[in-house]
Amino acid sequence: MLKFPSATVLVSLLLVDHGQATAQQSPNVLLNGVITHRDNQTYKEVPFTVPEGVERLSVEFTYTGREQRTTIDLGIFDPAGFRGWSGGNKSTFTLAVTDATPSFLPGPIVPGHWFLVLGVPNIRKNVQSQFTAKVYFGHRGDAYGRGTLQAAPLRAGLAWYRGDLHLHTGHNDGYCRSQSGSRVPCPVFKTVQAAAERRLDFIAITDHNTNSQFDAMDELQAYFDRILLIPGREITTFHGHANVFGPVDFIDFRLGSKHVPDLAALQSEVEKLHGVVSINHPMLASGENCMGCGWTVADTDFRRIQAVEIVNAGVVESENSGIAFWEALLNRGLRITAVGGSDNHDPDKPQSQPGSVGYPETVVHAQNLTQQAVLEAIRSGHVYLDLEGSTNRLLEYTASTAGHKADMGDTLDAKRGEAIHLSVHVEKVVGGLLDLIQDGQSLTSKEFVVRTINDSGTNSYDWISDGARHWLSIVVRTPPGKLVLIGNPIFVNY
Repeated sequence: MLKFPSATVLVSLLLVDHGQATAQQSPNVLLNGVITHRDNQTYKEVPFTVPEGVERLSVEFTYTGREQRTTIDLGIFDPAGFRGWSGGNKSTFTLAVTDATPSFLPGPIVPGHWFLVLGVPNIRKNVQSQFTAKVYFGHRGDAYGRGTLQAAPLRAGLAWYRGDLHLHTGHNDGYCRSQSGSRVPCPVFKTVQAAAERRLDFIAITDHNTNSQFDAMDELQAYFDRILLIPGREITTFHGHANVFGPVDFIDFRLGSKHVPDLAALQSEVEKLHGVVSINHPMLASGENCMGCGWTVADTDFRRIQAVEIVNAGVVESENSGIAFWEALLNRGLRITAVGGSDNHDPDKPQSQPGSVGYPETVVHAQNLTQQAVLEAIRSGHVYLDLEGSTNRLLEYTASTAGHKADMGDTLDAKRGEAIHLSVHVEKVVGGLLDLIQDGQSLTSKEFVVRTINDSGTNSYDWISDGARHWLSIVVRTPPGKLVLIGNPIFVNY
């Protein structure tokens, strides 16, 4: 191992019991020290120990004396050698197997003797600089811990946030044209740029079975600070495809092998990592043209599935649509959120075409623009689909009884004969037609009259409960009858 010249530097080290504090609250290792003029133009080693089982390592570094032109550069070595050097341009960084802050190298967080390297290009005579380094350890299964691709909210406040949950890049089978016009594996940057041009709030990069894209996403997140980049992957098996959102850890996809004997084992692993599972394009035909694309996994426990992609690219009302698949699950008493995804493989595809980035959009009602809030909104069913990726069409509705109120995804109890009042608000669907859906069947031709919607309009219905279990949702069509908005259900007596 490379060794640096020794010189005087006072360091104190405090170990914090991980079991007593979370990574969001207290560091696992706290390093304090003093730099003086005797250390000018030298490199200092500040050692610490990494225990077994650490999969992410984050450092926060601060020091005094900047106003006196003191400068301390920062790097890190693991037991095998160099892991990165940022000079003086970063005060925080993260290392993990899948990704690392730019300037640093991804790779295993091996246990043993690590050390920070402090370069001191300048400190004046008679000046002392006190430094503090906080080291945080992340473990497999940590939920939204320090060092994920994004931590602070990109936008604060409860709002409807628009995104695309199914995108591919050159880390798998995503392609685009190079500068010379050749068809090449497309860099992650192109997909994120296309999402920015579409004014999306979040996207999930879901390359097949890999997590190699996360390092590129980590680098891009700082620049694209208006778009939340959610780690994802498309678990691609011989009997179906499913997106997993959230975890950055490796998830074994070899369903039916000794490593993953059944779907329950895979679901258990995702649950340990606090991920969201969404079945993709479940009604597509499987075969040589689309291997394993339809969902045929035996003995699927749908109670452990959080979402179903009911619209993939432009497939809406056809035999390949996932709508009927989803509605059948709802009619079995399951509460599963409907989402959509472009399944884009070429970010240069024109925005007007189905399957371009953001066509369709999944729109979530989230507390803020963070990974945790977006995924929680999906789990809760606070979601509607904008099938043409309009960027501005709105669908929101509530159901209320005398004493309770429910939004999309929520439950409401109503006794036999009790009235439920539904209030529906739609924007930017000129002349649109509302359908009230009960248990998969339109009620507009029975008890209810189709309502015409202007640019912005609110309509209401009174629906009488029979005391049984039902789900109610709203869809919106354009005057020719084209489906453009789909809302998730409000569940009655579930």
